[in-house]
Amino acid sequence: MKKLPLGIQGFEKIRTDTYLYIDKTQQAFAMAEQGTYYFLSRPRRFGKSLFLDTLKCLFEGRKELFKGLFVYDIWDWDKAYPVIRIDFSKGLVKTKNELKDKIGAFIRQAGRDFNLEIQEAGTSNAFEELIRKCHDRYNMPVVILIDEYDKPILDNITDNDTALIMRDGLRDLYSVIKGMDPFIRFVFLTGVSKFSKMNLFSGFNNLTDITLDDRYATICGYTQADVETGFKEYLANSGSGGPVNLLELAKWYNGYSFGGEPVYNPYDILLFFDKGGQYKNYWFETGSLKIWNRC
Repeated sequence: MKKLPLGIQGFEKIRTDTYLYIDKTQQAFAMAEQGTYYFLSRPRRFGKSLFLDTLKCLFEGRKELFKGLFVYDIWDWDKAYPVIRIDFSKGLVKTKNELKDKIGAFIRQAGRDFNLEIQEAGTSNAFEELIRKCHDRYNMPVVILIDEYDKPILDNITDNDTALIMRDGLRDLYSVIKGMDPFIRFVFLTGVSKFSKMNLFSGFNNLTDITLDDRYATICGYTQADVETGFKEYLANSGSGGPVNLLELAKWYNGYSFGGEPVYNPYDILLFFDKGGQYKNYWFETGSLKIWNRC
């Protein structure tokens, strides 16, 4: 049996090792073909980061990682785009200067990754310089992927003044994107909340919210077909001496709907099989559901 990808958010690691992967490249291809600017809200530990990393590898043209997947025979592998990835999921940010330093570190690291010298110091100017120079260096439009776009705000949600400072600091970063259309191929932001676009994105009104879009309802999480095919060997023997009761499994974990076909929570399913078929509220106990509902 393939290994369960518990806690693994790197697409390359899953595809180059013997980990189980549920193919989400059909949705990735549809997004790339049909639009440019996307926003997705999902609870934590629901597969957002893995999907974002899948997009990163796809736009970088890493064909070898996609062999056997939906997108393999239909993607234009001759094109490789510079991908800027910003990830707010790690660490706490509690002050304006800490946020500025964190964003500055992202921009400087991206510059080093692309062998670029970023001279501007301010957040918005430095980010704009990074995008322009990436475009000019590689003569290709830029892909921007931002994971947990809202975490600095949520980390301070009980302190209104600090949360507003975080919002304003993030707005300096995100507002750059709206004026860079000629230099951009694709933008994807993820988070657990849906803050007002007008307040945070400052006129970035061409951002398509696919949070409750039927076409992308299964972009994160596992469908019934995903579970029955991808976990077939695990279902045959749950560790308790017999096959898993699919009705019971669905009753416990297939209760999440984002505008279309319901999905299983991936964290629950992976831990269910990892623990030998023990029914527990694995994901709820982490507090993710409560956080998403509150926002």
